[in-house]
Amino acid sequence: MSSQSRDDGSISRECKKALIDSYSHVVSAIVDRTMDIIEGCYFKEGGLGVSTSSGNPETGDPPVGVRSAASAAAGGFRLLDGVRMLGPSLAKLCELSDSKSDDINNAGSIAASLCISIHRTSVKNTARTLENVAKAIQNTSIDSIDARVAAISSDVVRAIRLLFPFASAYKTVTKRRALPWDPKIGDDASDIDELLRFIINRLLSAFQKKVLSSDFNQTECSAMGPLFMINNCYYLQEHLGPGCVKNSVDKDEQCVLDKPWFVDKIGKIFEAEKAKYLSQWEILNMHLTAVDKKDLTYQKQSKKDGQLLTLESGRLIKTRFSGFNEDFEKTYAEHKMLPVNDQKLREILQNDVRRVFAPRYTRFFEQYSKIQFSKKNQDDYLKYPPSTI
Repeated sequence: MSSQSRDDGSISRECKKALIDSYSHVVSAIVDRTMDIIEGCYFKEGGLGVSTSSGNPETGDPPVGVRSAASAAAGGFRLLDGVRMLGPSLAKLCELSDSKSDDINNAGSIAASLCISIHRTSVKNTARTLENVAKAIQNTSIDSIDARVAAISSDVVRAIRLLFPFASAYKTVTKRRALPWDPKIGDDASDIDELLRFIINRLLSAFQKKVLSSDFNQTECSAMGPLFMINNCYYLQEHLGPGCVKNSVDKDEQCVLDKPWFVDKIGKIFEAEKAKYLSQWEILNMHLTAVDKKDLTYQKQSKKDGQLLTLESGRLIKTRFSGFNEDFEKTYAEHKMLPVNDQKLREILQNDVRRVFAPRYTRFFEQYSKIQFSKKNQDDYLKYPPSTI
């Protein structure tokens, strides 16, 4: 009903009543549809009636996963945004042209009550879906048996990208409900960063739990745990950190976590775990110690060029080369089987590994490869020239 028609006294009361009845039907349809959407989003797709750890034993529904929980939470945020627009629309639809009628006030109060009821239901259930996201991350078992990027990392990145745009809707929730990670309400509540920080911390706790699990402790390769953390932290940096802007195809919708709580924390964990990983290669430097010149004696029958060391002196160099070769082959064989799927990360680790021992090995090789320390097997000891490493 336009403003002109409402002010036009020529419209009969019967016509006004017919229009009012039509609007009432529209309002009823909108409310019914909205409540259906709320029920479908929260209780069916959101799984509010399903446990995040054991599922629903009565219906056989599986536990709610991170992806389903995040989709439901994002759906709840969308509903809250819609409810904010629905309120004024309901009020307009329920307005009557005759302000003297008692039905007008009743209609207005009904509209307000409907809006408040829908809003409260949406806030309450959206808060539950947000809690479900955190619980799903905590209860998700990381089934990966090696160091590759875990599926839960991809799920959490997707969840954060879904929730990130709804900062206003999140404030609508925290204005009225306390959350485990954000106990204050109203103006004292935090912004959506607090939710995202909580999600990341839950994910990091899941990583640590996996590293300490029997899956990794029983493996002979002690680099498995550190590399698992390296792969997953690097994945988070590349997909959520400041660098994801230049890596993203869609520039219009960016989700960038550039605050210190993310950048510094993930960066520190990455560097700490990388140091643990690189320490596995430090054992090679133990063999690259210098031999005192006074311990190097040559056989008397040797010619001036290509002098052959005595057996005892030659053994000092042989032991160092053989020890290096043995540990290099063992360490290389173990690390070669560890997955690093990101090409950029693989190159970073390869260069860092070279810096651990290659400069020292190059100097050692150049110095002692010129000496004839083995009569028959010199080439076997020198089978790894620095240029091939």
